[in-house]
Amino acid sequence: MTHILHRAANAMMPVAVGGRGIELFDRNGKHYIDASGGAAVSCLGHGHPDIIAALHQQLDALAYAHTGFFTTDVAEKLADRLVEDAPQGIDHVYLVSGGSEAIEAAIKMARQYFVEKGENQRRHIIARRQSYHGNTLGALATGGNEWRRAQFRPLLIETHHIDPCYAYRLQEARESDADYAARSAQALEDKILELGPDQVIAFVAETVAGATLGAVPPVADYFKRIRAICDRYGALLILDEVMCGMGRTGTLHACEQDGIAPDLMTIAKGLGGGYQPVGAVLLSGQIFEAFSKGSGFFQHGHTYAGHPMAAAAGLAVQEVIRRDGLLKNVVAMGDHLQRRMEERFANHHYVGDIRGRGLFRAVELVADRDTKRPFAPQSKLHAQVKREAMTRGLMVYPMGGTIDGLNGDHVLLAPPFIVNEGQVDVIVERLGEAIDATIASVKPG
Repeated sequence: MTHILHRAANAMMPVAVGGRGIELFDRNGKHYIDASGGAAVSCLGHGHPDIIAALHQQLDALAYAHTGFFTTDVAEKLADRLVEDAPQGIDHVYLVSGGSEAIEAAIKMARQYFVEKGENQRRHIIARRQSYHGNTLGALATGGNEWRRAQFRPLLIETHHIDPCYAYRLQEARESDADYAARSAQALEDKILELGPDQVIAFVAETVAGATLGAVPPVADYFKRIRAICDRYGALLILDEVMCGMGRTGTLHACEQDGIAPDLMTIAKGLGGGYQPVGAVLLSGQIFEAFSKGSGFFQHGHTYAGHPMAAAAGLAVQEVIRRDGLLKNVVAMGDHLQRRMEERFANHHYVGDIRGRGLFRAVELVADRDTKRPFAPQSKLHAQVKREAMTRGLMVYPMGGTIDGLNGDHVLLAPPFIVNEGQVDVIVERLGEAIDATIASVKPG
């Protein structure tokens, strides 16, 4: 009997009691390789002594101080580090407790920015179908996960959505990457012109699409085109790197690989590595200046914003990543993971696509490779893969509704940055076993 309302109301969850490195242990002594980092969170694995020591030190000094009264040294140091490592033009940080909070704050910042500038008519947010930006109402409205949105639709603010840059399913057979990137980005300009060229606040996108699509990277110069379109019409570019950022793709920020800088960026998950709930909005100088020279304040706030313990975790995690050169390992192990997945699944009749960047990879499962036909949604294939993986001591992050919120399944991998080649090999082997066992129990289609 549990008094917790779990994600699945009738679930009987195993009880986690400990963790070390890339493994978690349950109360019965079973070990699980954390091949998804929880939800792409545990970038340093579990029980890292340096992070634990930093948290002890902060707790001994100060556990909490409300930001309406004080700042703290540790929050200031974290902000300094984040700005030091940020894309060009970013010069301030707004600390929150997680990804959904970060998206809510970024949307409100974007709207207030235009109010401060006297462009009160701007009111539209554009995002992409099959995106995920969080579960609070503003974040849910911005996201394009129709299954998550459906029952709450009457409560959601009006937003607008265009197709994602999703080459596996949306790029035409004879279309080059450059042509597809141009066509995909053009959808944003078309939507801006439809809504009014001076009516759009911002375009919001995951740099590498995360949980809903499954580690889908942009094609060619897609984001350079998106950046140019936003600039042309004075709209802000908000990049959501809550899942794909903070080193997950092999650079600290995924957009570094696309050669662009956003106006606002949201980060969380890998920022604190799961050791404390922490997230942030990184904002450009022009946005800060509009506030500082205008009303003088940001009309927003949360009780636990800038929490000293959360800031201590975030700073310690970033120190370890830099000190130990872990981004190099993300690149090396990401390449190894891709090779091993291709060796195991490239000729697999029920794996349609293998994709991602760094240690952020996914396979898309299909009932037929030639036609890309998905499995029937009633089979809940993704849930069965998760169960089969857990029986084999493997944690993966599967999702259904990959194509349209109902059809399509993928399995996401996001192992800790400390993973080695042998552990990658075990992850791929167990994943293959889980997929094969699941397929054997389901009639394709």
